[in-house]
Amino acid sequence: MRRPDRRRSFEYQNRHVIKEKSEACVTTSDQFKADMISLLPRLGRFALSLTRSKPDADDLLQDACSTALSKWTQYDPAHPMDRWMFRIIRNTWISEIRKRKVRVGQGQVPADETDELRVENTADDTILAKQVQGKVANLPAELSQPLMLVCAEGYSYQEVSDLLDVPIGTVMSRIHRARKTLAAAFSQEEYATR
Repeated sequence: MRRPDRRRSFEYQNRHVIKEKSEACVTTSDQFKADMISLLPRLGRFALSLTRSKPDADDLLQDACSTALSKWTQYDPAHPMDRWMFRIIRNTWISEIRKRKVRVGQGQVPADETDELRVENTADDTILAKQVQGKVANLPAELSQPLMLVCAEGYSYQEVSDLLDVPIGTVMSRIHRARKTLAAAFSQEEYATR
C-alpha cells in the first residue's frame, strides 16, 4: 500500500481550486483570511442589524467567522465573499434564535438598555443617526434586514433577494414598508414636539 505524499496533501488542504471555463481561480487560506478580515466592519453591521445588541452581534460574528474558517474550502471564489459570509451570519443567527426558544430568559438585556448603542457626541447629525438607529431597531426583522442591506450596505434589490431567499418583489415591498414606517414614526414624533 502506497503512502500519500505529505507535501501534496498539505498543498491540497491549503489551496482551493475552482475551474471556471478554461481559467482556474485559486484561493489560499491566507487569501481567504485576508478577504474575510477586510469584510469584518460590514459583517459586524449586518450582525448588529440582526441581533440589535452589540454583545450578541459580536458573538454572532465570531461564530460565523469560525464557521467560515472551518469551511473555507466550500467557498467558491467565482462568487462574492460578502454574500457567502452574510448567508453564514444569517443562518447562524436563525440557529441561535431556535436555541434561545429552548432556553427562554437566560440573561438577555434589551438593546435600549445597553451602553454600547449610546452616543456621547451631541452634534445634530449624530442625534439624528441615533434616532434612525433606534427606529430601525424597532422595526420587525423582516423589514430591517432588507432595509439595512440596501440602504446601509449598498446591495441591489436582486442581491438582497438572492441573499435572503425571497422574491425581489417581496424585498421591494418590505423596503417600502420599512421606509413608510420610519417616515410615519418621524412625522408623529415631529407632530408631538410642536
